[in-house]
Amino acid sequence: MDTPNEYIIKGEMGENLDGVLSPLIQNVVKSHELPGLAIGIVAGSEIVYARGFGVKSIETREPVSMTTLFHMASISKPFVATALMQLVERGQVQLDAPIMTYLPYFKLDDSRSGGITVRQMLSHVSGMPDVEDYEWDKPQYDEGALERYVRSLSSKKLLFEPGEKFAYSNMAFECLGNVIAQVSGMTFDDYVKRNILDPAGMAASSFLKPAYLPENWAAPHVRVLACVAWQGYPYNRRHGPSSTLHSNALEMCNWAMTNLERGNWRGRQILSPSSYDILWKPHAKASGGKQVGLSWFLGEYRGEKSVEHGGGDTGFETQFIMLPDKKAAVVVLCNLIPAPVEEIARSVVDLLLGYEPAPMLPYAILPVYKTLSEQGLDAAVAQWNSLRLGHPDEYNFGLDQFQTLFEAMRLDKVQEGESIAHLCARILPEHDVKAIEDDLSRYPCRATTAILRAIREH
Repeated sequence: MDTPNEYIIKGEMGENLDGVLSPLIQNVVKSHELPGLAIGIVAGSEIVYARGFGVKSIETREPVSMTTLFHMASISKPFVATALMQLVERGQVQLDAPIMTYLPYFKLDDSRSGGITVRQMLSHVSGMPDVEDYEWDKPQYDEGALERYVRSLSSKKLLFEPGEKFAYSNMAFECLGNVIAQVSGMTFDDYVKRNILDPAGMAASSFLKPAYLPENWAAPHVRVLACVAWQGYPYNRRHGPSSTLHSNALEMCNWAMTNLERGNWRGRQILSPSSYDILWKPHAKASGGKQVGLSWFLGEYRGEKSVEHGGGDTGFETQFIMLPDKKAAVVVLCNLIPAPVEEIARSVVDLLLGYEPAPMLPYAILPVYKTLSEQGLDAAVAQWNSLRLGHPDEYNFGLDQFQTLFEAMRLDKVQEGESIAHLCARILPEHDVKAIEDDLSRYPCRATTAILRAIREH
């Protein structure tokens, strides 16, 4: 049972949210078989709701609270952009300077790489590829890990001419983190801790992780054929800038308020208001009808301007949405992938805007995977088709739930991956199967080869 210091329910707005949202989330945690979840909500530039649901680990069963720390994955990237804008304000970095100005050892196997700018990297138009292997199974913890990674890129090739179009690149953000370190004379992690996290009311948050899992941290879980606790962890210091922020629902609300007040946290200005005109200015067209600024994804939701970023790594999925004109924000953190964090976040935004949230339907794969494990492929295919025809409004049949295939690949669970691949080939439209094949092909490894073969067999 929650105690008052483990959650915030403030004012009429908080009470209303608690009355509607808390039962809704409890139901989602149960129906989607989620281990744990935390939510923070800002309205009118104050925290009105912050609460945890479920458990940090299905093995220990310790409850999640608003202060439980989660791996934030790609929500790390706007902190990189904020740090760079601080250095821009100090005259130490220029957005349109080539990255080699600050990293003379930066080199790709492409003569065009010398012209890649800081701005192009921040807005995902550098032409750089994405990271193929984060080596979560071989984490590096020392201060030199990030620079070694940047120096290791000399065999990588550009995907296209820098500035030509959008292509999401975690690799580019590792380089940007190295720029911050070189210009500031501090490690990337230390610079962000001293200049952003601590000044913005995020004292418990960190880009670093010790070798052991601290007491108040959520443990990672993955769903392949079933939800299991993963004994590894998505941490490697060489990928800190793109992925390894750890934070909680309460402190992410503080981060939201800092941004909604255009860099001001309780009277302390960590970034000039004018820098937000650059951060939140569209620089390129992204996918899904959104545009990308400097790290942030920009769009509209129900007629309101939205500024957001999501994240997902092995074991965790997160979503962060701000409505600047409403001085409102929502953060959703989950220690399982795949998880419906974006769907939950948008349901909360609906409530804040006075709309009835859409039903959050459980993934159809939950009963189907159980059947696949216990009764085999033909029975699972029959069940999927029966649910689609007989219960189309009771389950989510979306492609996002097949993220399980990528987790099988990343964790080298070849047998489970092959079973899911056979199922996908039998139940999904050809264009969806092709999309999965294309995505998997970007991450060549033994498991990928086996999974792709399984898909093509059908």
